[in-house]
Amino acid sequence: MALLRLHLPRPPLPAQPYSRSPLSSYTSSWLRRSRLPSVSTRLLCSSHPASPLDAAPPSIVAGLLDYLNESWTQFHATAEAKRQLLDAGFKLLSESDDWDLQPGGRYFFTRNMSCLVAFAIGEKYRVGNGFNIIAAHTDSPCLKLKPRSATFKSGHQMVNVQTYGSGLWHTWFDRDLTLAGRVILKAADGSFKHKLVKVTRPLIRVPTLAIHLNRTVNSDGFKPNLETHLVPLLATKHEEATMNSDDKSSSSTKVAHHSLLLQILSEEIGCESDEIIGMELNVCDTQPSCLGGGNNEFIYSGRLDNLASCYCALRSLMDSSKEAEQLSSEKAIRMVAMFDNEEVGSDSMQGAGAPTMFQAMRRIVDSLMHQSMGEGALERAIHSSFLVSADMAHALHPNYSDKHEECHRPELQKGLVIKHNANQRYATSAVTAFLFKEIARIHNLPVQEFVVRNDMGCGSTIGPILASGVGIRTVDCGIPQLSMHSIREMCGKEDVDTTYRHFKAFFEMFSDIDKKLNVDF
Repeated sequence: MALLRLHLPRPPLPAQPYSRSPLSSYTSSWLRRSRLPSVSTRLLCSSHPASPLDAAPPSIVAGLLDYLNESWTQFHATAEAKRQLLDAGFKLLSESDDWDLQPGGRYFFTRNMSCLVAFAIGEKYRVGNGFNIIAAHTDSPCLKLKPRSATFKSGHQMVNVQTYGSGLWHTWFDRDLTLAGRVILKAADGSFKHKLVKVTRPLIRVPTLAIHLNRTVNSDGFKPNLETHLVPLLATKHEEATMNSDDKSSSSTKVAHHSLLLQILSEEIGCESDEIIGMELNVCDTQPSCLGGGNNEFIYSGRLDNLASCYCALRSLMDSSKEAEQLSSEKAIRMVAMFDNEEVGSDSMQGAGAPTMFQAMRRIVDSLMHQSMGEGALERAIHSSFLVSADMAHALHPNYSDKHEECHRPELQKGLVIKHNANQRYATSAVTAFLFKEIARIHNLPVQEFVVRNDMGCGSTIGPILASGVGIRTVDCGIPQLSMHSIREMCGKEDVDTTYRHFKAFFEMFSDIDKKLNVDF
C-alpha cells in the first residue's frame, strides 16, 4: 500500500555560487542561473559540518554528488560522462567512422546521447585476450512528457505525462518539479541541431488532494489514478492565442505543447520558440543531491539507481588508466558500458538488449588485428572476458526487515552486494562470485550477498541480457540502498567509496587472478 508522503520545510541553501571547472554550453547555462552551493563543500541536509572526505583513502563522494546534480536525465548523465572522459584524455570515436586503435589507447563513443561505451587497451594486449567490463544503466523511473503535452483542466494549464518504468509514483506528489531533456532545433539555413536543456527553477507540481476532501486516505491508502491524478500543473493563465480548427489538426509543436512552456524552453536554450520542432523531456525533482543523517553518512538523491553505479564505474576506468604506466603491463582491455532503457526492459537501440557492446568488442578486435591471428579471434576474446553488471541493491529496511531472506540481509555501509538467483534473474554463478570476491579479499574490502525470499518475485538487471546475448561470464552486484525507485533515494557514502575501490581493483588485477582458475579443461 502506498503511503502519503509528508514533507518538512527544507533548510535554506547557502548563498554562494555553484562553482566548477569549465563545462559545455548546456551546463554553463545552468550554472549561470543556479544558486546551488559547490559540491566541493559537500552540500548537507543539516546545518552541521561534515566529517572530512579527503582522509586516506581518497573519497569520490563529492564527485558523485557533482555528477548527480549534473545528470538530471539519461542524456545529461551521458553528456557529463563524455565531458569527463574528454578531460581525462580519452578520444571520442564515431560508430559511423573507421576505427584506428592502438595498444595503450583510450577511447569512447556515445549512442543516442544516452548510451556510452569507453575502453582502455592494455599495452601488452594481444588479439584473443579478454575484455574486463563494468556495465550499468543511465536511466531511472520518471515521468516523461507525452508527444502532445498541452491540456487544460478547470482553467488550469496542465502538462500531460506518461510513466516510465516502475516508480513509486506517490513520491512525485507535492514536489518542486521541473523539466529537462533534449530538443531538436531548426536553424535558419534549414539544418537541425540537437541540444540538451535543463530548467533549473521549480516549474510544475503535482498537488495532492487535501485530507478534508479525502477523509479516508490514511485508512484506505493513497491510490492515485496515474492517468487522471498524476498530471502536473503548469499555470492558471489561459493561452493568449486561441487555436483555430486548422491548428488543432496540425502536428506543430505550437499545438502539441503550451506556448508558455515553449517560451520557457526557448529562453533557457537561447532560441526562438518556433525553432523548437521536437523534444524529449523528463520531469525532474529540483532538490539537489546532498549528504545527510546524524553523522552525515548518507547520500540523499534522486537517480541513485543507477547513476551511482555509472559514476563508480566511470571513475574506476579513468583512474586506473590515467597514466601510461598503468596500462604498460595490462594484457586485456578495460571497458565501461552505460546503457539506457534498463528500467523498461532494455529492448532499444541504446539499451543493453541491442548488440552495442558486442559490436564494440568485435570492432576493437578487428582494428587491432593488423594481420591474421588465427581462427576465432573474437570468440576467444569473449571466452576470456568478464562482465561486472552493476545495479543498485536492496538494503535491509529497519521498518520492514521481514521482507529480506533471513540469511541474506545486506546493510548500508557494509560494502558492495553480490546478487544471486537460481532462476537466472541475476547472472552470478559460483565461479564469477568467487573471482569477484577474491579481488575484495586481497584488498580487504567488505562484500555482502543477496538472495530474494522464495515467496517474493525477483527483479533483474542487464546482467542476464548481456551474459546470454554476448556469452560472457558475469557477476551481478550493486551498492545497497533504501527507497529504490522513489523520487528521492538514499545510500551510504562509505559503500560508494568501497565500490569505487572494488571496481578499480577489478580493472587493475582481474587478469592476473583469472589465469589462476581454469574451469573448462
